[in-house]
Amino acid sequence: MTTELNPFIAAWKDNDTRIKQAFEELLAHLKTLDRTGLEFVARPTVSYSVRPKHDLQKKRQLFAMVDVIDDDPDNRWLSVCFYGEMITDPEEKGDLIPEGLLGEDGYCFDLDEYDPDDMAYLKQRLTEAHANAPE
Repeated sequence: MTTELNPFIAAWKDNDTRIKQAFEELLAHLKTLDRTGLEFVARPTVSYSVRPKHDLQKKRQLFAMVDVIDDDPDNRWLSVCFYGEMITDPEEKGDLIPEGLLGEDGYCFDLDEYDPDDMAYLKQRLTEAHANAPE
């Protein structure tokens, strides 16, 4: 994964929204979660996805999806999605997307600029989904 992901990150010029910083922080957080593999899926002009999977997951190929939306490379934004039953959303910041995560109901959290509170909230959701991922 690093052979594809590192050039993408290196070529990305961040702007005042600091979305690159947000992406790198979420990626670093995912790397701290035990027994987690990361897949990188590049679809230029559409999205760049990091898809974490817990080693003990059998039915699903991921527990979250961290997408860099690339419809405007000068103004990228993040969409972080989870299966509906893997997380809670106590602050109701996410959008329910029926059948929106690989054909299943999911919650997506969109981030168009860096915000420390939103980052903390997303990291909590990633940790929660990771804990609920083993099947």
